[in-house]
Amino acid sequence: MNNPKTIYLSLGSNLGNKLYNLQNAIFKIAENISAVQSISNVYQSASWGFDSDDFLNICIAIDSDLAPHILLKKIHEIEESLGRYRNTTEGYLPRSIDIDILYYGKEVIETDQLTIPHVSLQLRQFVLRPLSEIAPQFYHPILNKDTRNLIQMCKDKTEITKTPIKLHKTKELLFSKLNFIAIEGNIGAGKTTLANKISEDFNAKLILERFADNPFLPKFYEDQARYAFPLEMSFLAERYQQFTDDTSQFDLFKSFMVSDYDIYKSLIFANVTLQAEEFKLYRKVFNFMHKEVKKPGLYVYLYQNTERLLANIKKRDRDYEQNIASDYLEKINRGYLDFIKSAPNHNTLIIDISELDFVENEKDYNFILDAIIEHTTTIKN
Repeated sequence: MNNPKTIYLSLGSNLGNKLYNLQNAIFKIAENISAVQSISNVYQSASWGFDSDDFLNICIAIDSDLAPHILLKKIHEIEESLGRYRNTTEGYLPRSIDIDILYYGKEVIETDQLTIPHVSLQLRQFVLRPLSEIAPQFYHPILNKDTRNLIQMCKDKTEITKTPIKLHKTKELLFSKLNFIAIEGNIGAGKTTLANKISEDFNAKLILERFADNPFLPKFYEDQARYAFPLEMSFLAERYQQFTDDTSQFDLFKSFMVSDYDIYKSLIFANVTLQAEEFKLYRKVFNFMHKEVKKPGLYVYLYQNTERLLANIKKRDRDYEQNIASDYLEKINRGYLDFIKSAPNHNTLIIDISELDFVENEKDYNFILDAIIEHTTTIKN
């Protein structure tokens, strides 16, 4: 940057998933304009100037050397990407996102397209209150009053509620709030690939299931009735030991953990493969072990239809998997979905990726990330 300015922006939303709209706008500002330096708490207020749903509002600070008119253009592009289209003839309307430039350093700018400082900032409590968190002593270059004084002078009596919600500067920080993300799915769903990508892109400790050397697995695919119980018991022992070791070893240089399995998958597969008496015994051992393991902050289930699963299995060309029957995969899918329905305390997200290729298509990968972000920002944090 040649001569960066500290720029203060006001963001508001009163349509759809308002928290997600605000959080997504922050990420897009960071990606397309400049890193976000500070973010206020989220404030809730009635719509200002028209009747509509309540707004959620924040203020943020960025440092940038973009010329003001270029900055404004980029802001409008971000608004449009989030479903906002400015209407200059119909007055105030509900909006998915509204981004206003409040201050551009100490500069005073007045053109046909842009007025800085924002012409109405001193009249709006929903702007001044969040702004006071990140710029309490910043002086309005025309009124020569800092934000705290502007609040005292403001005649706006609209009720403003400060919420405990704090949004995040980066996706990495958002994911780190979850502490541990488990990616689950059927055989061939792509869970290992997705866990690897998230780990690489967002500085996560990667926990991968190790089972390729299990001596019972090839035998199981040849004779399920004979080898189901020893296979499931060996998987359970291996997963428990590995999972406990990996999740208990905190890595100071990583922001969070992401795995391509959750230990609960042992019970799901065992319920499909074992006879009733075998499963009863298995469940007793499992329940004892499950009490001791770390639970994921987010459980992501990648759903793929059976046709896609079989195509993926054929493509990765593991000899012992080539004879997997479609009805077995369908039972596994049903087992996962039944587990999800029966575990309301799990923070679970189901993503249908039957028509997606997140390996070859960056847009599909971003679709999955956006689904995680939207799900996470729907939950009050």
